[in-house]
Amino acid sequence: MFNIFSEIAERACAGHPATADEALAVLQSTDDQLLDLVAATSKVRRQHFGNLVKINYLVNLKSGLCPEDCGYCSQRLGSETDVLKYPWLSQADAQRQAEFGLSGGASRVCLVASGRGPSNRDVGKVSNMVTSIKSANPGVEVCACLGFLKDGQAETLKASGVDAYNHNLNTAESHYPEICSTHTFDDRVDTVTRAREAGMSPCSGLIVGMGETDEQVIEAIQGLQAIDSDSIPVNFLIPFEDTPLAGTYELSPQKSMRILCAVRLMCPDRELRIAGGREMHLRSWQPLSLHIANSLFLGDYLTVEGQTADADLDMVVDGGFEIVGAGESAAELRDRVRAHRNSHQQAFDSEPASDNPPEQDNALSLPCGKPVGSSAGSDGDVPIPTIRRRGAGTKQIPNA
Repeated sequence: MFNIFSEIAERACAGHPATADEALAVLQSTDDQLLDLVAATSKVRRQHFGNLVKINYLVNLKSGLCPEDCGYCSQRLGSETDVLKYPWLSQADAQRQAEFGLSGGASRVCLVASGRGPSNRDVGKVSNMVTSIKSANPGVEVCACLGFLKDGQAETLKASGVDAYNHNLNTAESHYPEICSTHTFDDRVDTVTRAREAGMSPCSGLIVGMGETDEQVIEAIQGLQAIDSDSIPVNFLIPFEDTPLAGTYELSPQKSMRILCAVRLMCPDRELRIAGGREMHLRSWQPLSLHIANSLFLGDYLTVEGQTADADLDMVVDGGFEIVGAGESAAELRDRVRAHRNSHQQAFDSEPASDNPPEQDNALSLPCGKPVGSSAGSDGDVPIPTIRRRGAGTKQIPNA
């Protein structure tokens, strides 16, 4: 079997992505074969990206109260999940949040807002934020994720300096009606097409672990090929309480790794990002996953906390990788960021407490779901992420 994986990888290195049947064989390979699979697939990652890791940083511009009913989402219509809910950040606060991520090694900032899609006024607001961020930070890439785009909006965002637009396909077209009823798979394809035709780089990926079959995982990757996604975030389902997918635990670290390998072999030269839920499902395999993926989100996600930014940078350094656009070694950046963060935290801790702090800042960090004994193929406890209570929308410093 090692020879088969090596042959698939060699063809991918030569410009011939894995076929659907080959990728399905990858997904259905055994745990005993996994290290052979990773060894073969890592050659493809090295071929196209060397030893570089791209760091992305999320800024949640507007959180909660979305009118869509996506079954996986803590911000969905009718959700009672206790996530932070707040209106648009100010331009100054958006820039401040972005610069935390940039100082932590990010070369791309991802500006995200909940909702079905932006109004033209919202697009103008985000455009001003982008101009401000890029003026203060020459060379930074900005990705926007604002939902479905209407006529002219993609062009306005591009003109303001937005480099990429994120709109995930999430799952296979055949599985889409199982996770959402307020829009269709084709609606999502339409927005990615608008972004690409306006000159923005299409960023679109997956959420796995939502009850899809192996064949539907392959179908979803083929969908990403069809829309020519440049950057592919792979999210692993976080089964929030009070959502239709609460209590869904279908992924093991080994299965999660096989999915990453299938994406890499089918999309050899595309940025592949380990995204939300990686701490929960990849667990101790996270460092090894960077030999397949070449990108990650630093720190926290939209509504849940990630592992510490220090731990993210440790993975990069300990894996022998360097950071895209850093201008210094990964180890030097990590140590500098750590020293700066410690001094910042000391200064923050020394400030007198506010007499009337915002209610959400006093709230305890809550688990996003109920603990379970084990996930598919796992003998250990599944770590349950906690709801984000720091960074954007709060007075607490972010995890960056």
